[in-house]
Amino acid sequence: MTVKVGIIGCGSIANHRHLPEYAANQDVEIVAVCDVVKERAEAAQAIYGGEIFTDYNELLALDEVEAVSVCTPNYLHAPVSVAALKAGKHVLCEKPMATSLQEAEEMIEAAEKSGKTLMIGHNQRFVPAHQKAREIIANGELGKVYSFRTAFGHPGPEAWSVDGKNSWFFKKDEAFIGAMGDLGVHKTDLIRYILGEEIAEVGAFVETSAKEFASVDDTAVCVLKTDSGIIGTLAASWSYTAKEDNSTIIYGEKGILRLEDDPQYSLVAQYTNGSIVRYEMGAIQTNENQSNSHVVDHFIKAVESGEAPLITGEEGKRSLAVILAALESNDKKTIEKVKTGVHA
Repeated sequence: MTVKVGIIGCGSIANHRHLPEYAANQDVEIVAVCDVVKERAEAAQAIYGGEIFTDYNELLALDEVEAVSVCTPNYLHAPVSVAALKAGKHVLCEKPMATSLQEAEEMIEAAEKSGKTLMIGHNQRFVPAHQKAREIIANGELGKVYSFRTAFGHPGPEAWSVDGKNSWFFKKDEAFIGAMGDLGVHKTDLIRYILGEEIAEVGAFVETSAKEFASVDDTAVCVLKTDSGIIGTLAASWSYTAKEDNSTIIYGEKGILRLEDDPQYSLVAQYTNGSIVRYEMGAIQTNENQSNSHVVDHFIKAVESGEAPLITGEEGKRSLAVILAALESNDKKTIEKVKTGVHA
């Protein structure tokens, strides 16, 4: 079975992840590429083939397109995804899935009505060290989990985005949210996944301190509390100027798990009995190290099998809800409960 795919948005994430990963999947044929900047669509087509579009509605009108990747600025994620689902296409949407809970719910509803797959591109769930940590916690090896700290920071999207400092990443009307949406939402999703729990409450400080030209946040620190009372911190930043940090540490009754914290071992388990287990499991993807994220392969497998993907619309919405609560906490200077629905 060959899944015929269209790419909507031919910027950095499409060129670094989606296009090459679809091209590497033997069950995929790229049949259409779309970008409002025609030259970007042409550049993608020159490498990967497919028909060129500058209007995503015209791409969605193509009967042969069975699935699409939505790689647009954040404010377009929901409208493009909803249009694609209504057109009968499976959708892989970049994170954060939407700019509000209402938009996220519209996406989920469109997927349910169309019977098509909706997956959100939270690639951190596919990192081997993260999957192993989830397994260690789930089988009780760590005992009761007390606390955690997780961080995702790098110098910012200027070097990564096709538009540099003029990128939509820095414009509030297009990005809606800065480092918290770009990086923080990865970590809210990861903590939910590793701990197997929902985040119940958030306290946050969200600032613009490094990118004076930006109208969105570039540095954020949050305190999170889960349903069972595990507390920890999350930092998301575009102000880590010298070296990327993508680490997570889990503190438990019987030991500590250090994820992507050691330069050689992607997971180090330190137990209270003195034993240390080091796992060499393949490094996490970074802007410099663009290994296969497994997101596209998982999406295609879900499309082919009809089974729900690991990151459904509902999962994407719950991770987004934590980010929205962090923004509210910063605005109101209060601890906020995480709302999991528009009417919750």
